[in-house]
Amino acid sequence: MKLSWLWIIGIFLAILFFLSKDNKNLSANISTFKGYSCTVDCSGHDAGYKWAKKKGLTNPDDCHGNSNSFIEGCQAYTAE
Repeated sequence: MKLSWLWIIGIFLAILFFLSKDNKNLSANISTFKGYSCTVDCSGHDAGYKWAKKKGLTNPDDCHGNSNSFIEGCQAYTAE
């Protein structure tokens, strides 16, 4: 009975080790765009930034869109 509990504890610890290792790798791969975190790449932020620049926006309340990353990119431009 003690042996089976040791196996269960060992497997549990191994899973925790690999999960924590994966989380560290994920956090190291996070990109940012002018202070905003990007999930995969920063293309949404870049598009919002370029759109705001093209429109000449200066007020962050004028930033609207279908994605948070686009809006954040727009707001980044208006903050400059």
